[in-house]
Formats: sequence, C-alpha cells, structure tokens
Amino acid sequence: MATEAKRLKVDHSSEISLLQNFLKWCDTVGLVISKKVYVSKEGTVAEYGMLAKENIEEGEVLFTIPRSALLHHGTTKVSTLLEQERMFVESSSGWVPLLLALLYEYTSPQSHWRPYLSLWSDFRTLDQPMFWSKEERDRELMGTGVPEAVDTDLANIQREYTDVVLPFITRHPEIWNPDTHTLDLYTQLVAFVMAYSFQEPQEEEDEDEDQDDEETPNPPMMVPMADMLNHVSNHNANLEFTPESLKMVCVRPILKGEEVFNTYGQMANWQLLHMYGFTEAYPSNSNDTADIPITNLYKVIRQGIQSDLDQQLVKEKWEMSCRMMGEKGAFVFGKQGCLTDTELHSTLKVLCMSEEEFREFKENEGWDEEEDEEEDSISVAFSNEGFPMLKASWKRLIHEAARLTVNSYGGGQGEEGHSVDGDQVLMKNPEALSGLSARQQKAFQVRCGQKRILHRLLELTES
Repeated sequence: MATEAKRLKVDHSSEISLLQNFLKWCDTVGLVISKKVYVSKEGTVAEYGMLAKENIEEGEVLFTIPRSALLHHGTTKVSTLLEQERMFVESSSGWVPLLLALLYEYTSPQSHWRPYLSLWSDFRTLDQPMFWSKEERDRELMGTGVPEAVDTDLANIQREYTDVVLPFITRHPEIWNPDTHTLDLYTQLVAFVMAYSFQEPQEEEDEDEDQDDEETPNPPMMVPMADMLNHVSNHNANLEFTPESLKMVCVRPILKGEEVFNTYGQMANWQLLHMYGFTEAYPSNSNDTADIPITNLYKVIRQGIQSDLDQQLVKEKWEMSCRMMGEKGAFVFGKQGCLTDTELHSTLKVLCMSEEEFREFKENEGWDEEEDEEEDSISVAFSNEGFPMLKASWKRLIHEAARLTVNSYGGGQGEEGHSVDGDQVLMKNPEALSGLSARQQKAFQVRCGQKRILHRLLELTES
C-alpha cells in the first residue's frame, strides 16, 4: 500500500496555475532547479513531489535555495518589529516569531511569499490528527500515544496564543487583526510548521567544550521547494546547509522516472502521523517504535500485594522509579530491542529489590560504583537477543506490561482484541482494507507496526 498523501488537494484547473506561479517565483528569487528533475502531482506518493527526468548520480545537486528565499522571523516584512520586541514573543516552543511572520505573510495580498503560501488554501487538509475530532482520535489511535500528544499540543497552542500571541497582535492593530488572525488560523499554521518547516543543525562543538550544556535548537524556518519533497526512511536525497544557500543533494543514484525523497529523520509511524499527517506502509518503516507506559509496570508490580507494609514498599519503589525517569513516561521499544534500555534497566532493578536492598539503595543515594554496569552490556541485555536471558522477575514484569499495552489499543472497527494476526489478515485483504477511510488506514498502519513490536516482545519474554 502506498504512503498516504499528505499534500493539499485543489481543483485541477487551479492547481496548475498555482504551481506555475510558484515556479515562476522560484526563478525570480534565484532558486535554481536542476534540469534533471521536475515538480509534479502525477507519479508521486503524495499530491506534490519531485521526479527525475534523467538518471541522477550520487552527489548531484537537485536544487539550490538562496537564504534570502527562506521564510523566517529574520526575512519577513515584519522582521524589524519582531526583533525590536523579541522579549514579548518569547515562548517555550520558540515558534512564535515564525508563526507571527506567517500570520502576516499568509494574509497579506502583497506578501513576497504569496506564490509559495498560495499552494495551501487550507492547512487542515494536511489532516494531522489535531484536525480529527477527539472522539475519532481516541477511537482509532487509543494506545498509540498519538491522542495524548495531540491533547498536549492543542493545550499548548491555546495557551501560547492566549498568553503571548493575542496580546502582541492586539498591540499592533496596523499589522494584525484578532478577527482575522484567530486561534483557528494560528492552529492551522502550527500544523503547517510541524509538517513543513526545517531546523538548521547546530554547529559542531569542539571536544574540549562542555558537552553538558544543551544548546537551544535553532528556530524553525520555511524552505520553499525543499518542503515539496516527500519522505521515506530509505531516502535518496538530503538537504545540506551552507552559509549562502541550502542545497538538496542526491545521496544515492536515482533512475529516470523515480521520485526524489528527502527524510524527515528517523521517525516511527506514530510520529509521522502526529506531525505530518501520513504514514509509511507497514512493515516498511524500519524506525517504527512502540511505547510501554511506566504506569503499566506499576500495575503489574502491584498485582497480588496484600499487606499494607508491602503496598507501602511498592509505592516507595514506584515513586523512586518515577524520580529516576524524570519527564519520561514510557519505555520505547524498536524492532531490535529497547531503545531506552538504561532507564528500563534502572527501573527494573528498583522495582524488583527486596526491602533490605531498597533501604540500602536509599541510604547510599543510588548504586554503589562497583554495581554500575557498562552501557554496552545493558544494551545487549535489553536487545531481542538478550530478552530471553533476563532474570525471570524482570521478564515477567516486561511481559505483563507489554500485554497490558497491547490490550489498550483501539481501532473502531469492532474487531475483538485487535490481535496482530487479525491485523495482518486485514493487511493482506485489499478489499477489506479499501473499505477503511483514509484516516482509518493511517491509524491501522500505526497500530500494526506498534503491535507487531509488542507481540515480538511478548514472545521473547515468555516464561
């Protein structure tokens, strides 16, 4: 099954002129496109894409974008104001300056970027789950982590708009109008930035410099033409950054007629759906992951506890585990094993301690140095090869927590249990699969990938 389309659908009579206007604009801003490629809506996995006219060799530049053609807080017409009042547009996301620029440029008939932004008449057509009803999200994606991520996004968007954006635009009625630049439009533009923006990589630091200080990521920016390329894990092009321009470079040979693919990074299907509104066909996404909430381990460890003293001990160990996990609320599993193996290892050690061991652990404020294990040995222990050799108590906890996670999935189709076998039967039944809506198909791809990982984990930790 092909990757789901994620681009805007417009009337055929108007889409050609929109694309032509955009390509003419590219010429005027000095955006140079190789004669070996062209933009099309035919023969691509999504509405817009780039195809090869001729064979392309590794290392060839497909297009070059001058930095003056990038859209961000420093190139918008309102850049001076945003710079002068930057203290008023600070936020936890760091996106507000770009979003204020987009609010202005998207609604201004005289915008320099109008031919580019006109390609999107309604950002809701990106169809990220934030545009689904809450009922539909919970029904189709329960257990995948997407509904919780979207709920957090929507709460943050509303808070950011109410606390930062609305007061700012109200102070500048000559530029913005709250009746035009609404929360709804702001939410759509957040979706646009999520799906299409790029962040310039941080410059590499010298080894001698302090590695403990995490630098703030560079703010997002819109990169015309680069955002026309679709994504697959096994991509054939990559965006390179230079002081003067950004270049899309071929990283492996592309044959005539093949599509040019960029990569959005190593992203699981639930992340692709959450941020971009599409999924890769199961099982082609090698980066798929499944989360086991830490709360599921707590549910398992509490089973069968009778005495008040034992319950108190379990509670204390649980609270200690939560402090050690910090803000991380789940353990992440990939196709080859646990990707958060250090956190899982520490949590299992604490939860499975005897009372005496736990008291000693608290008194020492952590592990003894001689008890510290090498990261490599932990990685091996929590890989697919190492799971069967784990302690029986650890395997039981992982197994039962995985089982609880599998049983938490939704689907909305009325199948009982949503077993992996049932999902695979549906995957191999084109007629039944075609009966699902586009959203149901994408949710199905997410569930399939995650549940397959979890069922493999159940097999490996079977007692």
